[in-house]
Amino acid sequence: MILYRPVGTKELNLIKESSYRAFPPKLPEQPVFYPVLNEQYAIEIAAKWNVKYNDDHKGYVTKFEVDDSYGTQFEVHCVGDSYHEELWVPADELEEFNRHIIGEIKVIREFSDD
Repeated sequence: MILYRPVGTKELNLIKESSYRAFPPKLPEQPVFYPVLNEQYAIEIAAKWNVKYNDDHKGYVTKFEVDDSYGTQFEVHCVGDSYHEELWVPADELEEFNRHIIGEIKVIREFSDD
């Protein structure tokens, strides 16, 4: 299963610290980790949300793969347009989710307001 995750610089730095193998734990006020199912939606979030609301005005799109048999256990939620699909992973299951990432998390797009 190919997934995408729009991130800001702080989250990207934590991903780098894991040698691009894991996403960092979520904050207590973030009960769900939600990678998205398509690049177009990830681009929208990174370019419009991350660039606008992150301190350094940068956003990135990461792409990664998760074992299909594991990833399909999580609910897919459509949160807007038909392509606004997210995989909802409970935050307390993120460590196990990270163990099912195949290969490295890749940065495929970068946005800034420069």
